[in-house]
Amino acid sequence: RGWGVGAGIFAAGVGGARRAAARGDGGAPAVRATEAGAIGDTVPVDELIHAHRIGVDVVWSRFAAEMTARQATPEELLAIGEQVWSWAGATTLRIVRRSARRDAGSGTRPTSAGERLQIYVRLLLTTPADPLAVRAFAGQPGAARLPFRARAVSGPTVLGDVVGSLQPWLAADPAGEPMVTVVDGDAAGLLTVRPSALCRNLVVGLGTAADAPDLAREFEAASRAVDTAVAFGMAGVFTCDELGLRAAVAQTPGLGERLVRQRLAPLREHGDDGAQLEEAVAAYLEHGLRLEAAARTLFVHPNTLRNRLRRFERISGTSLRDPADLAEVWWALAHQRVHGRPAAAMPAGDR
Repeated sequence: RGWGVGAGIFAAGVGGARRAAARGDGGAPAVRATEAGAIGDTVPVDELIHAHRIGVDVVWSRFAAEMTARQATPEELLAIGEQVWSWAGATTLRIVRRSARRDAGSGTRPTSAGERLQIYVRLLLTTPADPLAVRAFAGQPGAARLPFRARAVSGPTVLGDVVGSLQPWLAADPAGEPMVTVVDGDAAGLLTVRPSALCRNLVVGLGTAADAPDLAREFEAASRAVDTAVAFGMAGVFTCDELGLRAAVAQTPGLGERLVRQRLAPLREHGDDGAQLEEAVAAYLEHGLRLEAAARTLFVHPNTLRNRLRRFERISGTSLRDPADLAEVWWALAHQRVHGRPAAAMPAGDR
């Protein structure tokens, strides 16, 4: 029963996705190689794969909803689901293969082995893949790899510079070429182990070691780590877990907004004086609650800073001797650093 129901829904979903692709409204490309090729001859392969992924989501959503409505068992849902994802992986790779053949023939797209390797690595990092399809395309993937994303601390990110910095730890293809590429201006790729050097000139985000089908998910985690570290002005190699509360600040803006309203918004009513008090508590926290060190960075006497901190406590209703209050103030300040201040809360002179 499950296979009969699933096959009908699957066929209907694929047909709808193909019709959407023909209309150009974001559905999946057609399943047959000739149809996929016809679309791929006029649309860049990256855009075609993106549209295909949207179509797969449409198929899966419709299929899962219908199977649930018909009270299919979890085993039946899983069995058909495996076929959906196998179809998706095989079709994606068919698109890439045809595009590569077209590009090689026309000379309008990358044709060198290194450029084709970059396309393949980008596909692994950005598109969830079926393991059988991956092996069919590039052979047995071998050991689990660490996906990474790297960004220069200053200036543009140059792929060659990143390769030079990470060379000892980069995974390589059977020909010995490093498995690296470029994703939205950042260097990205696969590592065999975590870099042991400090990488002071780079911000490197790492995912967990994974096999090919899970690399895209772990690359998303690596991307979040890079964005978080950059927002906090950090350099080096990080996972999301190692960034701790900083990662939580970046990923839960709603909580940060509430803490800003609670701990910092009362200062806005005091204009420049309130901004001075916020600056004082920020320096105090940044220097590990060391009054003298914070005062030096503000070019004020420690007693002056002490008075400002007392006024901050009184206006904001915060106790800087309470660890919970301190954590909330830090979170509110960190939220503003990562996400920016609400426009309505900015001092008039900053607008």
